[in-house]
Amino acid sequence: MAGHEIVQFSSAGERVMAIPTSFQPSGLGWLPDNSLIVVAMHERAVMRFDGGSFVVHADLAGALSAEANDMVCGPDGTAYVTNFGYDPATEEPRPTELALVRPDGSVEMQAGPLLRPNGVAIAPDGSTLIVAETRVHRLTAFTIGRHGQLSDQRVLATLPSGTWADGICLDEEGAIWVADPKGQTCRRVLANGTTAEVIDTAPMACVSCALGGHGRRTLFMALTALGKFADRVIERAGRIDAVEVDVGGVGWP
Repeated sequence: MAGHEIVQFSSAGERVMAIPTSFQPSGLGWLPDNSLIVVAMHERAVMRFDGGSFVVHADLAGALSAEANDMVCGPDGTAYVTNFGYDPATEEPRPTELALVRPDGSVEMQAGPLLRPNGVAIAPDGSTLIVAETRVHRLTAFTIGRHGQLSDQRVLATLPSGTWADGICLDEEGAIWVADPKGQTCRRVLANGTTAEVIDTAPMACVSCALGGHGRRTLFMALTALGKFADRVIERAGRIDAVEVDVGGVGWP
């Protein structure tokens, strides 16, 4: 994000490819034709990489009241984009909603209210969307309708006080791995809200996680030194750690 590039690594940790961006990138996804789409945070847009440059896939500027953030993309190209909802440096917390982005780039704001929505994931059967509300350390679920609209908002799990819920991913048992930058951990939360496992990432902050590798049993954790928020200085130091886990992840065929 801070380096304004999208980087691909091999399973051995070798830097394979880097795509520079003119914007600060965040959530990633792929369309059915394997085109890469990327959230442009400050521009409040979803950009599509055509192999040589980025073009606007969806303009969210008129729909969002704050910077765009994370994204999940379903197998048909329907995407859900989160946004901060407010500027923590200048504004009091206020709720916001999710943006549904159709494969053609059209935008529909969806159910809420949500406080600081961040990481987002779709259950493998396509019936449920899960979103992490960072500052209130909880996971919230929605039912996904036939046409992608969200309904039946409910709290799925509340994390311990002193944690933040950032990036998330799902495993085959329905558990959710949650990146926790404030607590400097990555924790596995069961469907009933119980924390089953905690991986300590201190002194680094874990901001995102994904299950991949053979059998999707490698948990990749994006770690960073968050820096001094008060003076808006971010130390550009980060790495990806990999840990083998017992339960594999889920993904599209």
